[in-house]
Amino acid sequence: MSQLGGGASGEDPAVILAAIEKLGERVGAVRTEIARVIFGQDEVVEHTLITLLCGGHALLVGVPGLGKSRLVETLGVVLGLGTKRVQFTPDLMPPDILGSEVLEEHDGKRAFRFVLGPVFCQLLMADEINRASPRTQSALLQAMQEHRVTVGGVEYKLPQPFHVLATQNPIEQEGTYPLPEAQLDRFLLEVTVGYPALAAERTMLLATTGTRDATPVPVLSDQELLAAQTLIRQVPVGESVLDGILSMVRGGRPESSDDEMVRKHVAWGPGPRAAQALMLACRARALMDQRLAPSLDDVAALARPVLRHRMALSFSARADGVTLADVIDRLVGRLG
Repeated sequence: MSQLGGGASGEDPAVILAAIEKLGERVGAVRTEIARVIFGQDEVVEHTLITLLCGGHALLVGVPGLGKSRLVETLGVVLGLGTKRVQFTPDLMPPDILGSEVLEEHDGKRAFRFVLGPVFCQLLMADEINRASPRTQSALLQAMQEHRVTVGGVEYKLPQPFHVLATQNPIEQEGTYPLPEAQLDRFLLEVTVGYPALAAERTMLLATTGTRDATPVPVLSDQELLAAQTLIRQVPVGESVLDGILSMVRGGRPESSDDEMVRKHVAWGPGPRAAQALMLACRARALMDQRLAPSLDDVAALARPVLRHRMALSFSARADGVTLADVIDRLVGRLG
């Protein structure tokens, strides 16, 4: 099996494999600790952890009351990250997120001082991000892509690691501003948060309505998470997985696809950033399962969260009742 698409040259393979095995065990402990607080959202927790292990950002889509805020708070504690939350509203302005310059006087001299905004943290929860204006939404673009912000012509670096977990309510769309495609593409995964199963909801009721509530404890530190993000890029990827990723992403573009369904029903398909996200996410998923390399099963499992916010349907698709899930499932079925 060849190592493709990343990894430090000159590293001893035995050392890398030992580090991967050890990290897999630590991530298992992280999932166990999260499960003490978050009930019945195993796939959501998995996808969110994959995002953080890859050094990316996630868009959490779900109706209110499903524990999205609780999940972010828990992740911050368990992973040892400094967490801040911003409630996005129509009157929120870019300085409310990035920070602003204030004029101060000291010893008779006046000077501007930059007051850091909430974006200067390690884990930012952007709650209901689509309720803010496009101007405010775009204030996060540079931060998400470059991990720095520019205010008054001066660049300020953000803490490391830096992650954005944004939420959206898929039902109530009055007074909202849909995220532009350029910003959607910055999210590594779009995570759908659904209702918990009956058994999980029963357990949650018993655990959260008593006199004591479970409190998470740290398992990793921020520096250990940074080391894990570097190690993820050294996980070996086989040729078959690489070919599967390329086939799926390129097959979703109507201009070059040989699939009639894609050519007819897809307005625009995923770009190269989708392939990068899928490759990193597959590595992280394999490591979380304590496997030393990803497989095509990982590609199939992560296709929807990677692709669904990076594709758009045509008018003919809506007329024919075709959904993005149908198109992505079609691409998954071609993996073989």
